[in-house]
Amino acid sequence: MSHDLLEYNATIVERIDHTLDLASFRVQPDEPWAATPRFVSGQYTTIGLNNDEHPELGSVKRPMSIASAPEDADGAVELYVKHILHPASANPLTKLLWDLRKGSRIWLKNRAQGTFTFDSTLPPEDSRLRVLVAAGTGLAPFVSMVRSEAQRGDGDLRRFILCHGASYEGEIAYRDELRQLADSHGLRYFATVSRPSECPGWDGDSGRVEDYFHPDRIAEFEERAGLVQGHLSPQRAVVYVCGLRGTIAETTARLLDRGFVPPDPRIRRALEAPDNVPDALFHEQYDNVPILDIDDTVAVQSLRDRLRDALARLA
Repeated sequence: MSHDLLEYNATIVERIDHTLDLASFRVQPDEPWAATPRFVSGQYTTIGLNNDEHPELGSVKRPMSIASAPEDADGAVELYVKHILHPASANPLTKLLWDLRKGSRIWLKNRAQGTFTFDSTLPPEDSRLRVLVAAGTGLAPFVSMVRSEAQRGDGDLRRFILCHGASYEGEIAYRDELRQLADSHGLRYFATVSRPSECPGWDGDSGRVEDYFHPDRIAEFEERAGLVQGHLSPQRAVVYVCGLRGTIAETTARLLDRGFVPPDPRIRRALEAPDNVPDALFHEQYDNVPILDIDDTVAVQSLRDRLRDALARLA
């Protein structure tokens, strides 16, 4: 929170409400971003608003992952946002944002940030499968990635597997677009809801998105993804996870059984990951707290043993 008022420099040019508490906003900056490219898929920017109802609270800013593709010609920035109903902050940004409509003014940082990108994590020649795991609005950077890939080169998305999890069917946003990309560009797209009993008519997958990697389900996931059983491994795939902290932690823990190791040096040291084992699981994170509780010695020992056994099987 800041008591300094922001000078608005962008306009909301489109708002799409997916549910009462989920919406996509396309924001047009007054001046085009100077960087070339404007951003890289997987990066985030920051938006801000002044609290006009309670000016004593000043302004508030929050980072938001970008859902639009860098190649989009109109220069707008698309953001996929959840309205936080019970915020911890006394000056919550999403409460202010939810009152805005097309034509409303907003503050938008004039550049993107972040290294949750293919360019920052993989060598250019890497041809492995890219498994994208999203919980809720963690879908945003992956929408940008597949949109961008579909617009570039031959638009072949057959090496992309996109998994999206939400509580309810209505929260599976971008479903029609992603299904179309599956039909036209070869994207492998899986959607799952964690509360299927409250979703009449839902006939898709059930469970949290990390449940695709549960020991009892991972073989089925491989079969549906077109992989030979046991081939979901760092030799053939890299994994990117974005969304809820619990989803990132559980996905990381489960995929240690397949030899996937994150780049965080604190986690690698705690798990005693050999130096010659490459990073193969990446996640978006706005803070500096390790995604696994490395201070829990009992849990870490179990994870260490699991990783050691996985690496022995892969050797």
